[in-house]
Amino acid sequence: ARSFIKSTGQPFEVALAVTRAGNLFTTHTAVAAGFDRFAPDLIEQYLKNYAEQQLGITLHDLLALGRLNPNDSSENFNMAYLAIRGSGAVNGVSRLHGRVSRHLFAPLFPSWPLDEVPVGHITNGVHVPTWDSVAADELWTNVCGKDRWLRTTETMEQDIRDVPDAMLWQLRTDSRKSLIEYARERLSRQLASSGAPTEVVDRAKHLLDPNTLTLGFARRFATYKRPDLLLHDLDRLLHILTNNPQRPVQIILAGKAHPADQAGRALIQKWTQFIGQGASHPQIVFLADYDMLVAERLVQGVDVWVNTPRRPWEASGTSGMKVLVNGGINLSELDGWWAEAYTPEVGWALGDGKEHGDDPAWDAAEAEALYDLLEHEVIPEFYNRNQEGIPTAWVARMRESMARLTPHFSTNRTLREYTELHYLPAATAYRKRMVDKGTMGVEIVNWRHDLDKSWATLRFGEVKVETNGEQHLFEVQVYLNDLDLNAVRVELYADGINEGSPILQEMTRTSQLAYSVCGYLYSGAVSATRPATDFTARIIPYFPGVSVPLETAHILWQR
Repeated sequence: ARSFIKSTGQPFEVALAVTRAGNLFTTHTAVAAGFDRFAPDLIEQYLKNYAEQQLGITLHDLLALGRLNPNDSSENFNMAYLAIRGSGAVNGVSRLHGRVSRHLFAPLFPSWPLDEVPVGHITNGVHVPTWDSVAADELWTNVCGKDRWLRTTETMEQDIRDVPDAMLWQLRTDSRKSLIEYARERLSRQLASSGAPTEVVDRAKHLLDPNTLTLGFARRFATYKRPDLLLHDLDRLLHILTNNPQRPVQIILAGKAHPADQAGRALIQKWTQFIGQGASHPQIVFLADYDMLVAERLVQGVDVWVNTPRRPWEASGTSGMKVLVNGGINLSELDGWWAEAYTPEVGWALGDGKEHGDDPAWDAAEAEALYDLLEHEVIPEFYNRNQEGIPTAWVARMRESMARLTPHFSTNRTLREYTELHYLPAATAYRKRMVDKGTMGVEIVNWRHDLDKSWATLRFGEVKVETNGEQHLFEVQVYLNDLDLNAVRVELYADGINEGSPILQEMTRTSQLAYSVCGYLYSGAVSATRPATDFTARIIPYFPGVSVPLETAHILWQR
């Protein structure tokens, strides 16, 4: 906006109306506490002169861009609010996160239905070539070609479905062996550098088994991610790991906590203390100094990637996407990307797909469910082998996960969606608004001023409904007073049913009401499959090419 002011001489309000069309705000947090906020005096100290001298606006006007209530002098400056008011579109990073974000930002759009709070979603994806192992790259190259990620991915699903069981199981075997060798070497160096006795360092070089079912858990340690869920019942966890020598299980963990997150650091200590209680847990290792390299080796080698966030606090989660190309299988809470990716054929799901807050009783119930999944589904499926030593049910799940999910949760799909749904439309909209030094921006600002001045005087008159066969016919009297007829739309609205989309039907202006000033009759027809009482008339702002309610949140409902 400042650059546009400098190049055109337009005032800030016009500059923002023009330039916001070219901006996309992607929100990445599922909790309001994740938004940066700054005290008003801090904004005044560092930005008052900038606002007045560079933008040509007052400090109050600048602060208003980051506040829910512009006139509350005590309210902090919210960077997410600023981003919304400076963008032409807003999106979350998974379908569920889009829904959660609509709840978070609903206060900015009072009286608008939650479904119409202007936050969409584009689910994250991962850059697959960064995360595939050498063995996985070789398999995918043989099946799909070396340039598979440099072109469209439509044929990949069927290509992977044609891969023989033996080839897929060999991938898993080779990848697990490579991870175990890496974990042993890194752990022994980790212990040596911390001054551990020589015998302890030597023992680390022989920990873990390349033929054992290997679970992986690695991420930032934070309380909402519940990295201690597996530790809920220590006796049961040990029973799972060691009770059946023919069906052993091992766990490789890694992660860090924010230095200021004492609770997160305590969760790491909880695991390391459990592991360090003696030689009774040789099948659990914690790799310190979690970084990209550790993450890469883990997602390449584990059989099952475990993810236990407290729904709906995981905005997307991409670590589980990284195991897909390597034949790893996800066991995850129905949160973030997994809420839309999961089907029984591709992995395992934890939870009931609902929100339960931080209820300790629910955490305990999910811990028990996690143990049950491991005992009754995951472990038996891994160790039930055919005559060739291949776990056919496991490999079938691997194949479906690789075929269905790897292409879809790649950056190939993600970038295409961003380009088609946002980048190209944003570029087009910005170019249109900047023509002739922002003439359209001037028109938008004038339109918004007219709305602000007149909206409180708009009202509905009489509403008539007649059911005619398969349709409800509505006639609505509307009084617009001094507002331009073309500045608004009159619509019929009905809430969606069973999470379905709401019904919207634009009404047509049919005549001017006799003996009235700016009174008009609007009519519209909707299907009679829903009761007429489900529908409500409403007036909303309208300007070609402007996003409503993102750029103006006025709305008037017929009462």
